[in-house]
Amino acid sequence: MPDRGAAREEVETAIMSGELSPSKGKRSSFRKNFPFNSEWKGKKYAIKQVMPIVFEESDKIVIVTVYVFYFGGTE
Repeated sequence: MPDRGAAREEVETAIMSGELSPSKGKRSSFRKNFPFNSEWKGKKYAIKQVMPIVFEESDKIVIVTVYVFYFGGTE
């Protein structure tokens, strides 16, 4: 997650209140946009979208991976 710029709290928030959509196999994804207004890899972005991919077991949710997308960039 840190390599992609996602914080644990953002991933948890995305799972709790993000937009749910089916993913590959028995997995699900959750998308949540966060105001960013900061720099990532030398470019300034307004929005950061965090998208965890999860697998739900009977007693827990397993996070398979987390994707992060940045929007509204300027140099």
